Amino acid sequence: MLLGYSLWAMPDVPIDVSLAHLAELGYDAVEIVVLPRYTTALVKMDGAERRRIPGLLRQHGLTLSAVNYYTALLEPDPAIFAGHLAAIKETIDLAVEWTQGDQPPVVISGVGGSPGELPARMAEVIDRAGALAEYATSRGVVVALEPHIGAAIETPDLMAEVIRQIDSPAIRVNFDISHFNVMGIPIEESVAKMLPYTAHTHVKDERGRAENYEYLIPGEGEFDYVAYLQAMQRGGYTGVVSVEISFMVQRRAGYDPLATAAIAYDVIAPAFEKAGVQRV
Repeated sequence: MLLGYSLWAMPDVPIDVSLAHLAELGYDAVEIVVLPRYTTALVKMDGAERRRIPGLLRQHGLTLSAVNYYTALLEPDPAIFAGHLAAIKETIDLAVEWTQGDQPPVVISGVGGSPGELPARMAEVIDRAGALAEYATSRGVVVALEPHIGAAIETPDLMAEVIRQIDSPAIRVNFDISHFNVMGIPIEESVAKMLPYTAHTHVKDERGRAENYEYLIPGEGEFDYVAYLQAMQRGGYTGVVSVEISFMVQRRAGYDPLATAAIAYDVIAPAFEKAGVQRV
């Protein structure tokens, strides 16, 4: 496994600064976010910048684990969804451009919707994901959809059923265990149900349970990183464990994205050692 960091935590930090900082801290991998509010926004990058970023990754010795364009597969307005789909397809193209080695980075996106509405909208999910899968397959890219508390897909069972019905190796899961943890689902259960479909991961920290929970900086809460890493290793996972810092944290007065990355590293890197998980 590798220890990565999602630039979800650094919307306003220039890519030169963020990559240099993560490499200096000791991270192995990075997830780049290309949503409109980020310095690496898809709509802001010209050809020169798109070509420059792979060189920065090589310079700092960082693996690009994923490119994130998190949007809603279940957007109710067809015209807005068409724009989302076009953006995800362009993100897939960008992932191909930024390929390191034999396999492009994963493209991360979301499902959206509301709890309880999946049965009525399952056909819509399958249809829209099918269009995405067809394009992703043509480009050799895997799209990882993230189940999320408060969305139409918020449990491991629902996510697994959706992946089975989509029935495409191009559509997998971005497994963020925090969304299941705050629902009281044990680590072992979440890992056992999600690992067969997992292409990428997020971890963070949290306190409390739904509907009264809070996402936190690693080390501030209750999450057992050692138990999680050991469960992932037993399940055969060899990919990237990517730290994500929630908007709940980013909204704090005085939030420092660079210091937060350092705090997270100082908590999770030792957890790899305690868990007996090698970073290779």
